[in-house]
Amino acid sequence: MTRPSSEDPAPSAVEDRRARVEASAGEVREYAARVRAEVASELDRLVPAEAEDPPAVHAAVRWSLFAPAKRFRPLLVTAAGETFGAPREKLIKTACAFELLHTYSLVHDDLPAMDDDELRRGRPTCHVKFGEATAILAGDALQTLAFQTLAEDETLDASLRVRLVSELARAAGTPSGMVAGQAHDLAAEARADVSGEELERIHRRKTGALIAAAARAGALVARAAGVEVEAVNSYAHDLGLLFQITDDLLDVTASADDLGKTPGKDARKGKATYPALYGLEAARRRALEVFGRAAAALDAVERPTPMLRGLARLVLERRA
Repeated sequence: MTRPSSEDPAPSAVEDRRARVEASAGEVREYAARVRAEVASELDRLVPAEAEDPPAVHAAVRWSLFAPAKRFRPLLVTAAGETFGAPREKLIKTACAFELLHTYSLVHDDLPAMDDDELRRGRPTCHVKFGEATAILAGDALQTLAFQTLAEDETLDASLRVRLVSELARAAGTPSGMVAGQAHDLAAEARADVSGEELERIHRRKTGALIAAAARAGALVARAAGVEVEAVNSYAHDLGLLFQITDDLLDVTASADDLGKTPGKDARKGKATYPALYGLEAARRRALEVFGRAAAALDAVERPTPMLRGLARLVLERRA
């Protein structure tokens, strides 16, 4: 029997290094493609066909929901849940609920009264294609279907479904969720006195709240321990901020073909963004710092987290 030499690493050190392994870009892309396909299939089952009454609303829902999309929030639900041992079949409806609610937010965010955008996910926005009134109704339908999907998920027990409904509602609303972030974002337009602290608060609510809730939801479905849920929450809290910082950067540096939406709109509308407040290079340094914090938060999880780490790297280095 081979005896370990004095130079061999201790078992705990080996396990620690394994826990910090990061999935490669190829592995993340392959994983993402599989999850996207499963989410698309389940969404197709959950969402009424265009022919169902009222057809205009269902056509608008499907136009917005099945446009080419990253499905980042569903990816976080499944990656977090599978980290703690949940099977995909117990995660898929929760993943879909987060995508339904996220898509509703995009439909309403694009409206003339909000960001007044004409391009989303590489195609005309919902209100451009179907009219403003139908777009509002489509967003309403997407939002309510998100909660219906969680409430009727019979693969989960009733108490967990109630917890997930609460998590999604808190992340989507006020006082510290997405709606609050959108309100503060609109209020900060064309203001020259937006501070770094205020900007971070806007981003953590507008984008980060739903991202953090998606990761928490996956861990909750997996019945992760309280300390594990907290570690994942800390990771995703910074991941959400990182996502918005890179979004700010891409609005300045990417093309419409890359983004699938209109670039440069933040600057034209006087939006509070990291490049506007700090400049491009400082914003990039801030992104690296936040990425490091997100990765470090996963050190508290006593099991391998390669996909969660790989997803953070994907956000840091994304080009669209």
